[in-house]
Amino acid sequence: MTIHTVLLLCALGGYLLGSIPFGLVLTRMAGYGDIRKIGSGNIGATNVLRTGNKTLALLTVILDAFKAGFAAWLAYKFVPATDYVFFGLFTQLNIVASLVAGCLGVLGHNFPVWLKFKGGKGVASAFGFILVTNWHLGLLAFGVWLIMAFLFRYSSLAALTAAVSVPVFSFFLVEPVYAIFYSFIAVLVIIRHHANIRRLLKGEESKITFKKK
Repeated sequence: MTIHTVLLLCALGGYLLGSIPFGLVLTRMAGYGDIRKIGSGNIGATNVLRTGNKTLALLTVILDAFKAGFAAWLAYKFVPATDYVFFGLFTQLNIVASLVAGCLGVLGHNFPVWLKFKGGKGVASAFGFILVTNWHLGLLAFGVWLIMAFLFRYSSLAALTAAVSVPVFSFFLVEPVYAIFYSFIAVLVIIRHHANIRRLLKGEESKITFKKK
């Protein structure tokens, strides 16, 4: 089996794992019907929370984070750790394979083949992927999210800032090959939050609230 075939299989496996719409599956199993007909129509945890079931929303976050991270872990575990040159960067094949599988896992969540390519925004999946491929950067990203969420109380702004911070951190702290894939994820998160960005600029974005309605 050639290296290109190995990477192609990792990409395909990661995409299929990422395409599993846990938010949709869980809400249907819980009797809430089609989550795409509730709130924003998104299959992610934020929209699942609009059902009023916090446990279900938390489970959606965990599973959405798990699928991209699991894809990356599988590739890292089973692909040989041989020397490999990726776009002129010297690294190891299993590292590139895990990054490919994880990135495609996040892409699968955003554009799942089972739902006519209409999926979530990929924040939880991106976090799971980053946490598995480099837990230091994952914790740094989570720290950035917490700080931004606490200071400005915009979940979308916190997610955008955390996503952009990861490739910046990776440029200084890890192999350059990581920055390439994390930059792809940051761009993907920005694209998927285009509506939120417009609302932020207009001052119409909903804020995080800690008060009970």
